[in-house]
Amino acid sequence: MTLPDYHFLSAPLWLVTVLHLLTLTLHFFAMNILVGGAAITLWASARNRWDGTQAVDFSRLFPAATAATVTLGVAPLLFLQLVYPGQVYAAAIVSGWFWLLVIAAVIVAYYAFYRASFSGQRTGRANLVMLTLAMAGLVYVSLVYSSVFSMAEQPALIRSLYAKDQSGWVWNPAIGSYALRWLHMLLGALTVGGFFVGMTGKDNPKVLATGKAAFAGGMGLAAAAGFAYLLVLMPYLEAIMRSLAIWSLAASILLSLAALHFYFRKSYWIAGVALFLSVFGMVYLRHTVRILRLKETFEPTAWRIAPQWSPFLLFLVCFVVMLAVLVWMFWLFFGAKNQAGRAE
Repeated sequence: MTLPDYHFLSAPLWLVTVLHLLTLTLHFFAMNILVGGAAITLWASARNRWDGTQAVDFSRLFPAATAATVTLGVAPLLFLQLVYPGQVYAAAIVSGWFWLLVIAAVIVAYYAFYRASFSGQRTGRANLVMLTLAMAGLVYVSLVYSSVFSMAEQPALIRSLYAKDQSGWVWNPAIGSYALRWLHMLLGALTVGGFFVGMTGKDNPKVLATGKAAFAGGMGLAAAAGFAYLLVLMPYLEAIMRSLAIWSLAASILLSLAALHFYFRKSYWIAGVALFLSVFGMVYLRHTVRILRLKETFEPTAWRIAPQWSPFLLFLVCFVVMLAVLVWMFWLFFGAKNQAGRAE
């Protein structure tokens, strides 16, 4: 019996890449709003920086933001595994139990956000214990993903680790290859979270001030971490300088500064678009780094292309519907909030 051949791409590589970059940017933006917004809310509540029920209002939003982040994270993971199945699968096997515990961490964070939302509405105060528990779960997920996806770019390391230990309890020891990248992403989340907090609470001077401080401070710290990470990438820097990635990096920096400028001028939607595009540029740079690190062992263009358009059409339809539902959900949330504010 001849087994079917699954060693092909079901769409042109350029289309898979575009969809991966777009969906990953959407996921990162949602994740940044969730992680950054939750961290700022927790900090402001612990320090009594806000008056009234502002922290409670944000706590009510986090369960929906968690659902949006998880939903938007499915597509980029599938597109990544479509092009790099061996690398991602092997890395996940080496750290198998840490990888599987991501599910438990997300469930715990989701429950904690819901508990914080319900208890906040009942007591009128933010539940710091539940918000801390949720943040711990999200930080764990971010660490595991950074560790595993960095390991996926180092086939020799995977072989070495698996040869020594097949228990699934192996953590990526090459911390230098992903620690600064992880820190850069967390500080980027603080930046986007600051933008979201300030835009959402723009009518409250204290909330707006907190958002501005987190946006500007997070951007400065993220830039420092990003520059340090570039030094780690020194062996690939020459290749990056000869690619479109360097223009992507330059555009991202300029767009970030533009977002900051328009944010302080209270042109929030323009700032939001600029910020989203800057995240897209960083995602493209990260995609280029993955290709360069795997260049000696794997070339994505070597895939055989055998288009299967019906699944992609189904994905696009479902993807558009999902985005529409998310927009509708958040419109209901903020619409109800605005109506309540006018009624008062």
